[in-house]
Amino acid sequence: MINHSHFNFITSSREILTNIENIILGIVTSLSKDEAPVLTLPNRFSWANVRFDSTIGIQMSSGTSVTTVRSDCPSSVTKFAQILKILSVIYRLVQSNSYATKRDIYYNNTQLFGSQATVDSIVDDISCMLKVPRRSLHVLATSKGLISGDLRYMEEDGTHIDCHSSSAVSPIKLNYIVSSARFIMIVEKDATFQRLLDDDFCTKLSPCIIITGKGVPDVNSRLMVRKLWDTLHIPIFALVDADPHGIEIMCIYKYGSLAMSFEAHSLTVPSVMWLGLLPSDLQRLRIPTDVLIPLSKRDQSKLSSLLKRPFLTDQPDWQKEMELMQQNKVKAEIQSLAAIAPDFLTSIYLPNKLRYGGWVGAQ
Repeated sequence: MINHSHFNFITSSREILTNIENIILGIVTSLSKDEAPVLTLPNRFSWANVRFDSTIGIQMSSGTSVTTVRSDCPSSVTKFAQILKILSVIYRLVQSNSYATKRDIYYNNTQLFGSQATVDSIVDDISCMLKVPRRSLHVLATSKGLISGDLRYMEEDGTHIDCHSSSAVSPIKLNYIVSSARFIMIVEKDATFQRLLDDDFCTKLSPCIIITGKGVPDVNSRLMVRKLWDTLHIPIFALVDADPHGIEIMCIYKYGSLAMSFEAHSLTVPSVMWLGLLPSDLQRLRIPTDVLIPLSKRDQSKLSSLLKRPFLTDQPDWQKEMELMQQNKVKAEIQSLAAIAPDFLTSIYLPNKLRYGGWVGAQ
């Protein structure tokens, strides 16, 4: 019987060190009995291991199925060694209260890890196995996100950040957030974000905050949106392409992702509303057909997969928009609005949507 209570995270340094010591003790005990040591990891990539909660998003259930990493099996012995190596790095970092980036860990032993993606995945596996938020492991990710607007905050080291000019998303703890913003807008792509900056969007619709994860968001961008939501309690909108990829990115911010479901409580923002570009906008605004793009087989497959996700029952209006895309078999980028007028996005589309409630999903 699966227990559907969520993971209870530990965050104290002493508990983290004790958990790592227990894993090593288990390995030593196996060796002392002439048994091959085995590591057990929760399976982060199975939909059967997660459940949907409308107040949290996609979260991992306790009692989930697991994968085993054996030390006596040629196909998994390298991963076994990689996990032990990163556990030892984390142990030293937590013990000394110092931090390293995933990039640092990779470049300190490129031969063992082979790729940055391997390090990234194993750090998340360890976070899930130990039931510890990744930042509590003292392992940071290099931020790729950008933020701009009516926001000032102080980083943990005392650095003051003013986001009136575009700023990188901070990878560490934020303190003393000061903002009078009326809304936050998540922007899917860097090109759109830069266009909004060039058109002085944050001044025209002041006070507000815009943030981009430059495509699929990194954990820092998601943590930032969550922290702002927790602190400011203001509406959060998403501006993404009217295509399956854009919708999936928006769903990651709102409901979380399968691979990071174990950390849903600190990453998801269920109040995110879909501002645009809506499939219904394509018809309503009569966007020229020559800038519309036919859905590829891959697009259609992704759209069908999204329509089966457990959270869609909670969002019938989102479902209608996605079904309209499926029916019309076309997609469009945000840039397609320039076919109506060069400044249509910032001068007409966004101000009208924000003023008259042209979003989908309850506030």
